[in-house]
Amino acid sequence: MQPVTQRLGYRAIRVATGTALALVVSFGLDFPIPVVAPVFAVFLLATQSRPLSLKAGLILSLVVASTTGSGLLLVPLLRHYALAGVMLIGLMLFFAFRYGLRGGNNLVATFLVAGLTMISAAGTADFELALTVVGALAKGLLLAVLVSSLAHTLFPERAGAREQPVKAAMADDQAAYIALRAALVVMPAYLLAMTDPASYMPIIMKSVSLGRQSCTTSARGAARDLIGSTLFGGLLAIAFWFALKLFVDLWMFFLWMLLFGLFVGRKLYGLHRTRCSPGFWLNSLVTMIILLGQSVQDSVAGKDVYTAFAVRMGLFLAVTVYACLMLLLFEQRRRVE
Repeated sequence: MQPVTQRLGYRAIRVATGTALALVVSFGLDFPIPVVAPVFAVFLLATQSRPLSLKAGLILSLVVASTTGSGLLLVPLLRHYALAGVMLIGLMLFFAFRYGLRGGNNLVATFLVAGLTMISAAGTADFELALTVVGALAKGLLLAVLVSSLAHTLFPERAGAREQPVKAAMADDQAAYIALRAALVVMPAYLLAMTDPASYMPIIMKSVSLGRQSCTTSARGAARDLIGSTLFGGLLAIAFWFALKLFVDLWMFFLWMLLFGLFVGRKLYGLHRTRCSPGFWLNSLVTMIILLGQSVQDSVAGKDVYTAFAVRMGLFLAVTVYACLMLLLFEQRRRVE
């Protein structure tokens, strides 16, 4: 029992350390969208018990950068034939989610969804903004890979530890059903972001996280896992913000992120057992990072942080409630059939 607890403890420390490092480096180097790197780091560290090799990491970065960069090709279509462009984006989201459900790499599927939506939405407003988003995604992913490798080096997996189980590929009809549901979860936030990409980019990232979570959440637990994790992530962001105000410094930013990451990581890996699923805690951590990161940027830009947070939290809750309704609607239709 002790080796198991120690192994899970190492994994919790890796998630916290890697996320904190990605956060402080991306903000310290003033990345265009600094929350991208820590969010990607969370996904990498929480789903991989072994580090990616340098070659695999570079290949992953190149594949995702090239495929998401293809979203630039859809910008003219979205500008001149908006309906056809939106339908094509929806179809590509469906295939990206289906690829992950059919046994493909879930990380690649998540990065593809994020890239396609963020880049194409930004391109409808300004092509230069779309290029900035491409660079931000590439830098964020590369930093996340490097930080993940460093975290695994500092806190290696115990010798003889089992790999995290790989989920079996779903049947084709079930994968198509869930992929369609996930794509519909993402689309409203994407359409909203097209009206003002610079302001609504965090909403896209939140919807991508919801779409990913909806692939593993049942309709029965949708309210608790989706709405509950969004609310708890908001509470964590508020607590983090007021803790950070006690002493505003980049290193304190790192230390507080490390502390909050450990708090969530212990629950994520069951070291402190709760009734909530791992997906609940993963989504809570991602929500906290997005909300907190945007609040920090609002503060630097001289905006009213509290008003902006209230509006953003309201939008997060709106897209989350919509995701729950979508899950319930699909479940009800399946029962009828």
